[in-house]
Amino acid sequence: MANVLIVDDSSTERKILISYFQELGITVNTAESGEEALEKLAGSTPDLIILDVVLPGKSGFEVCREIKSGGNTAKIPIIICSTKGSEMDKFWGMKQGADAYIPKPVDKEELFSTVKKLIR
Repeated sequence: MANVLIVDDSSTERKILISYFQELGITVNTAESGEEALEKLAGSTPDLIILDVVLPGKSGFEVCREIKSGGNTAKIPIIICSTKGSEMDKFWGMKQGADAYIPKPVDKEELFSTVKKLIR
């Protein structure tokens, strides 16, 4: 069974995303900050990471760069989900190594199709 790490400081957003992934039968872990996410990655490797941009401490862009530059985490697909949805934000997110960029509020069908492409 696949597992996902959701990194978002909003409990409402986490609850929504958790319910979506439970519909797909995917196990969910969560982190409320970039630092917490990086700590969790030291202990386990998810099949996918959902990453907000606006986080306390390190931004999602910084966390994405760190994950993609790490030896055993570089291949983990990352979907950035953020209210920062301008074309420049999307461009910058992809430059940091994100595999997809979905603006909030998250469209469930877009999320599902993106997840299915990234998790085999």
